[in-house]
Amino acid sequence: MTALTLSTAAAPGLRADAIVIGVAKGPKGPVVAPGAEAVDQAYDGRLAGVLETLGASGAEGEVTKLPAPAGFKAPLVLAVGLGAEPEKDASFDAEALRRAAGVAARTLTGSKKAAFALPLTDAGDIGAVAEGVVLGAYSFDAYKESAKDAKARNGKAPLAEAALLGGKPRDAAHKAALARAVAVGEELNRARDLINMPPNDLDPAAFAALAQTAAKEHGIKVQVLDEKALAKGGYGGILGVGSGSSSAPRLVKLSYTSGTADKHLAFVGKGITYDSGGISLKPAGHNETMKCDMSGAAAVFAAVVAAARLGLDVNVTGWLALAENMPSGSATRPGDVLRMYSGKTVEVLNTDAEGRLVLADALWAASQEKPDAIVDVATLTGAMMLALGSRTFGVMANDEAFRTAVFEAAEEVGEPAWPMPLPEHLRKGMDSSVADIANMGERMGGGLVAGLFLREFVGEGITWAHLDIAGPAFNEGGPFGYTPKGGTGTAVRTLVRLAELTAAGELG
Repeated sequence: MTALTLSTAAAPGLRADAIVIGVAKGPKGPVVAPGAEAVDQAYDGRLAGVLETLGASGAEGEVTKLPAPAGFKAPLVLAVGLGAEPEKDASFDAEALRRAAGVAARTLTGSKKAAFALPLTDAGDIGAVAEGVVLGAYSFDAYKESAKDAKARNGKAPLAEAALLGGKPRDAAHKAALARAVAVGEELNRARDLINMPPNDLDPAAFAALAQTAAKEHGIKVQVLDEKALAKGGYGGILGVGSGSSSAPRLVKLSYTSGTADKHLAFVGKGITYDSGGISLKPAGHNETMKCDMSGAAAVFAAVVAAARLGLDVNVTGWLALAENMPSGSATRPGDVLRMYSGKTVEVLNTDAEGRLVLADALWAASQEKPDAIVDVATLTGAMMLALGSRTFGVMANDEAFRTAVFEAAEEVGEPAWPMPLPEHLRKGMDSSVADIANMGERMGGGLVAGLFLREFVGEGITWAHLDIAGPAFNEGGPFGYTPKGGTGTAVRTLVRLAELTAAGELG
């Protein structure tokens, strides 16, 4: 983990491997961003021109390296693009700062210390830059032999330390912003670690064990239902999905309780630790990244731990519906009927539409506690990826105001999202002649059909939202901003923000 500090030191006298500054895209060329005044002065006020000569424009994600000026103890200046220069008297958007800090942290892999002289106008900016550093410095190398030997890494260890210049170590708001960023960032990275773990090491039992360990460390109550308890309780959805695997399913309940809170949020996560499609086997080329099908459960797990670390004044319960979807002689077949925990029966027409089955049981279990709201998170449908692409998740809900609140919370923390409808006419396509409902409906609008299916298993009168994170949960392309290749941890920050808003009395 990268160590973060607040510093009032002047950039020239700070011992570091690099000084990170911001450069914006102005109407007539690159513009040096606030925070880098000392660096610009050392270049006799000509830093923008030097950067332009080196090809810099200030575009988002752009990186330009140049030797530090005479008198600086750091040998390198790293200029990172912030995007368009804000209008007069306006400050840089938090997400622009977050992404710039992430790019810089990633670029400085192998460095021991960097000083970040990015624009910091308030505590919110400190939080954004700190979060960007923590997320951008992330790496997953637990399975690389070279990671065990510092010399063999050839300097590829993550940035060890980052000092945020302009942050005041004794300012309560600044310290709180830094602490929050570190807690949320570290828990989001925990989710990334889980998503990146190979499925032979992260089956449902192993996931549950990791949750138990973290819960004990952070004062969270945990309950794990194994296959026997699930059978006794009638959790037909989770058992049906897990029946084809030698790794038995689990339902994990994590309960963070605040001593004074009167509000209760429930988060429900899809945790398919590997998804082969079951008997409805996925075609070649669609299996390789299916270890990420537990990203929803990873996000829920991380968000509950983050809420505990932050001591939020709200009760948060996380439900992790864990199973491995495999084909075998004992696997659920297309045409089978499952009796769910709610008592409803489901005709399984496609065993690759399994996420909604495990979520249905967990949603009904969460509903029994009558929370103020339920939010489920799942890598649920390829249809949502077709609709919104690989970086945006869909938000559906049974309450329009709540859907808007979830969408706005996601946008606020820098997680691209989009409100999606639940058209009533699509419900008829899931009618079954042998059961209460089928797990498939019309092909067109498949992501919305899945949302309608889940709505059937939310308790009456309970506000609910569904986040389909199939697109942004796993980045198969190159890294960008503070987002690495592989597991992204998307939705963690949205869930944490919803918990904060609830604690502040600003949600529901």
